[in-house]
Amino acid sequence: MDWFNRTFEGSTHEVSGRQYNGRYGGSTASMRTYPSTKRDLRTEIEEIDRAIAISIADRGRLKHAINDDYQLKEDEHLAIALQESLKIKPLPRNRNVNWNGNANRTIQFPHSTSFKICGGCNHAIHGTHLSCLGALWHPDCFKCHACNLPIGANEFSLSGNHAYHKSCYKENHHPRCDVCKSFFRTNAAGFVEYKVIPFWVQKYCLFHERDGTPRCCSCERMEPKETRYVALGDGRKLCLECLDSAVMDTTECQPLYLDIQKFYQALGMKLEQKIPLLLVERQALNEAMDGERNGHYHKPETRGLCLSEEQTVSTVLRQPRIGIGNWVPNTRIQPYKLTRHCEVTAILILNGLPRLLTGTILAHEMMHAWLRLNGYPVLRLDVEEGICQVVAHMWLTSQIASISGGKRSPLEMKLAEFFKHQIESNQSQVYGNGFRAGNRAVLKYGLQTTLYQIRSTGSFP
Repeated sequence: MDWFNRTFEGSTHEVSGRQYNGRYGGSTASMRTYPSTKRDLRTEIEEIDRAIAISIADRGRLKHAINDDYQLKEDEHLAIALQESLKIKPLPRNRNVNWNGNANRTIQFPHSTSFKICGGCNHAIHGTHLSCLGALWHPDCFKCHACNLPIGANEFSLSGNHAYHKSCYKENHHPRCDVCKSFFRTNAAGFVEYKVIPFWVQKYCLFHERDGTPRCCSCERMEPKETRYVALGDGRKLCLECLDSAVMDTTECQPLYLDIQKFYQALGMKLEQKIPLLLVERQALNEAMDGERNGHYHKPETRGLCLSEEQTVSTVLRQPRIGIGNWVPNTRIQPYKLTRHCEVTAILILNGLPRLLTGTILAHEMMHAWLRLNGYPVLRLDVEEGICQVVAHMWLTSQIASISGGKRSPLEMKLAEFFKHQIESNQSQVYGNGFRAGNRAVLKYGLQTTLYQIRSTGSFP
């Protein structure tokens, strides 16, 4: 029946397609019903049917006299002749049709136009059908990809090549807040509004920045509704992932301090003087910073401090237990009097941070101590903070390499990548630009040459 299909080439009427109104990654389309085709189309179709009937009758009378190859050629000639004689013109444009290939209506054809196959059940279609997604459908076969029920409403939503009820689409594809689990609100223009913490891809409603939703003081993620962060003694909150490796007191931090001293020694930068290391709460750190006459530039949320003055500092000396209500009770705070024996009296680190973040801060502050103990002049802020960030970044990179070797958990690897990302993506003039300038110099000339240039000129090579 190849000649039968070729007969209709040139007479196909492009009257259906798709029309989508896309929002939120999906699309919305509406479906309506077209009126039947005109009388002249029915007359032309009847003429085609009669021609086909005559051809079939002739083939029956001659089938014993003509071989198959000859019959095929005759059929082809007949099909061409019918096409030339009919010269069916396409229908005029319909104002309800999107002629860019997209239509938004259901079309009803006479039964004899041609064979139509349903895109859902693959059976022939007779009567009213839907034209959607580049295929024809029985109305009951055009189903929601989520609930598998017919889409009987006038509008549906699309995601890729799948159609959904609007309610099903929202349930499955409309973005939700990772904090309160509610659907994001839409603005007057119909667009979804929310914010994202890029590294963690945590999406949250705008109002959570104003409603007191806690953030983890380490990884900066917001506290989800179904999870409760641990509250430290000074009011900071810590997520359970960061709590897993948190360094809580001064005694617990001493092994980490020794590891970083060995790292400095391997770089040829051994600290000859014994500098006290104390873990403190936020209030004690802020008070110590205020007591420095020649203090250095610090971030709004200071996490570490290299002291040069004699002070009395309140330090955390005992690791607490996690108690009821997500508080950390039984924290013992004890005063510690610092005596000046050299240019550096102590290094203070905020307690309760994960091991890798604690180590990164400690490596940074130890570089401040090393510069002072080795007679470096007062440096420009971006140069001193920049080279301290470079050394801290080097230590953290070495830790990531050891985690990759199987010594640490995948969770700690993720945190290490985040802390490294924080250093590399910092946009501040002092810490961010200073790190990038110092890192370029170290990569090009090496650490020792860069340090020699800093001592000689006060700037990076």
